[in-house]
Amino acid sequence: MAVTFSDIHTESGLKSLDEYLAGKSYISGDQISKDDIKVYGAVLENPGDAFTNASKWYDSVSSQLASSFPGKATGVRVGAGAGAAAPVEAAPAKEAAGDDDDDDLDLFGDETEEDKKAAEEREKAKKGSSKKKESGKSSVLLDVKPWDDETDMAALEKAVRSIEMPGLFWGASKLAPVGYGIKKLQIMLTIIDDLVSVDSLIEERLTVEPCSEYIQSCDIVAFNKI
Repeated sequence: MAVTFSDIHTESGLKSLDEYLAGKSYISGDQISKDDIKVYGAVLENPGDAFTNASKWYDSVSSQLASSFPGKATGVRVGAGAGAAAPVEAAPAKEAAGDDDDDDLDLFGDETEEDKKAAEEREKAKKGSSKKKESGKSSVLLDVKPWDDETDMAALEKAVRSIEMPGLFWGASKLAPVGYGIKKLQIMLTIIDDLVSVDSLIEERLTVEPCSEYIQSCDIVAFNKI
């Protein structure tokens, strides 16, 4: 069974995370993994001295991601609409050999309407290809950069999430400072490898009209096979 952290943006949620991390360096094992990135994206800021285990873990993940985010962080809070307050579910460190069930590897927290829709599409895909092995999936962390500090970041994120295609599922997101008052959108997505090319998504959808009204460029920060 997967480990679930509910209401991680609240004191009780952080307490649960802190207790779970007692004696642990990372969420799943002794090395940073996609589970840590997932939980990290849902934690609004360093939990502080009141939650020493969670605070130490947060600093450790931050330091390992620092090379990808060179701007100095000034503190950004993301509202529930951006997915920051969603309960976070982390996969266990080890899985039984031959287990093909990917349900516990959902990177985007508790079930939402989008998750339900994605689940229905997965069920249809399984029924339509019962004699064919299911295609692989990947978890992607994307940096989406605006034109300048006057870009409407809410409209930018809305434009990003408006892109729909088979095998593409948007997840949690947050804003991160770049410099000179400019912020970028960091957003996670899950793709079915045979149906979605991240390069094509960027070049043919995210950086052309109408999204290019808000988006200057996109970069792949992390790409992990599920």
